[in-house]
Amino acid sequence: NFPPSLLARSVVENITSFQKKRIKDAMKDPFVKLKFKDVILDQYQSSEPRSKSSTETECAMIDPFSGLSMDNSTQVTRLAREVVEATNSDPLYGPRFDKERNYVGIEYEMILERALRSMGIPLETEEELRARGTSRTPDILFSCPVAIKVPKRVLSLSSPKRIAENSVAIASTEDEDYVWKMICWIDSKALFGDVKTHQTSVLPQAETYVHRFGPGLILYWFGHAPIVLLGTGHGGDVFVAGWDIPKEFMLPTGHLARDGCRIFH
Repeated sequence: NFPPSLLARSVVENITSFQKKRIKDAMKDPFVKLKFKDVILDQYQSSEPRSKSSTETECAMIDPFSGLSMDNSTQVTRLAREVVEATNSDPLYGPRFDKERNYVGIEYEMILERALRSMGIPLETEEELRARGTSRTPDILFSCPVAIKVPKRVLSLSSPKRIAENSVAIASTEDEDYVWKMICWIDSKALFGDVKTHQTSVLPQAETYVHRFGPGLILYWFGHAPIVLLGTGHGGDVFVAGWDIPKEFMLPTGHLARDGCRIFH
């Protein structure tokens, strides 16, 4: 049950003279980095097939993303071809999985941006923040703070002092189990928020946004572990939502933005 891409990496580490950085590059582009036989240690070069005659041909490999023939796959080492085959067959690890995960992440960032813009909420995207040289770049930075409804039971995980400082307004009696909570940014995560990932990777990144911009929201598109296990983070300044965008936002004017429109109160 060893992942194919990790097994291929182990083979490359052991039969080539590459250092760690070159191994990483070889796994990303084996047809270039492992093209020639001389990258393989002498004692392992016998595993490479003999040179083919002019009448012998080898079938080109098929790119799993485009479905097109990989023309450069016929004039490379056996090692390069087998590394590509291993990474292409691995749904959980390796360059192919990283690329797919990146595409999914971009797709959900676009969904988030379009939904917020349809509500008329002024914002900047990560790309726009980078263009103007901002050191910290959440996926969405609101041009002015907005508020979302947060269950009181979630706020109870923070100290009462922090709740009083950060609450924008108490919701109406029909929503008495909620309070309005101010946020300045949203970070989109196209994954399930498990405790380890949240606490060791996502939360430290989010806390840098808190220091720079103020309170914010982490949105896990595929759900998350119970809040009581995740914690609110940074004294209640980092909030977590799962599966979908909050359905209602309060603007600084007191207007509500909901499902693609503004409701004037």
